[in-house]
Amino acid sequence: MRLQKLIALATTLSRRAAEDAIKRGEVTVNGAVVTKMGTVIDSAVDKICLKERPLRIPRDKVYLAFYKPRKVLVTRRDPHGRATIWNFLDQWKTKLNAIGRLDYDSEGLLILTNDGSMINALTHPSHEIIKTYFVKVHGVPSTKALSQLKEGVNLSDGKTLPAQLKVVKTTGKNTWLEISIREGRNRQIRRMCEAVGHPVLKLKRIAIGPINLRAMKPGQSKILSQKEIHNLHLFAKQTAKYGPLTDEWTLL
Repeated sequence: MRLQKLIALATTLSRRAAEDAIKRGEVTVNGAVVTKMGTVIDSAVDKICLKERPLRIPRDKVYLAFYKPRKVLVTRRDPHGRATIWNFLDQWKTKLNAIGRLDYDSEGLLILTNDGSMINALTHPSHEIIKTYFVKVHGVPSTKALSQLKEGVNLSDGKTLPAQLKVVKTTGKNTWLEISIREGRNRQIRRMCEAVGHPVLKLKRIAIGPINLRAMKPGQSKILSQKEIHNLHLFAKQTAKYGPLTDEWTLL
């Protein structure tokens, strides 16, 4: 296993922060400082220390689904004192990492784990993991606007990939949409809807691949079942091979 990966698994550091720690000479392997990126180590034999503290890779893998409420940050700490997901998940704070993000004003499903391979599989751009959102937008989108959302919207960082979209209901002034995308751009759903003239009023992520919120309420969490974990692993492998988003995705 590469050194920076083990550090990310055994601490709260991201992979990039782990690499920075190695560059600063804060990591030793068997007593010797290591600054070379990509150093391969054997966690069962080698003694790895970060700032002289021994590190141990987690042996028991945990997969947790969490319903992030609105006005809560997905971060370890906030300098302004705002609530973070760890206010709800204190027992897991030093053990798990969140896969991906949800912005402060959004709510819905997060998956957390100490499985580094799964984190990579669900966040690597080439795997294009499907995420589904329940979205309330201002106004009633025209057929043209809906087609743009389905076929791709031109944003400042390029055109979005095709999406699945379903109109759930309209209230006269607003519309509820169900949107599935396979990209992970920053605030992508909000930017897409804004670009076609219908700003987002509410946004809830209801599914990541085969895992969904079901009857969970804001602030609740649950350990994934063995079946759910199996389906998640299967999905992560398959998405690396599939191409365009089609109705076949819903069969998993």
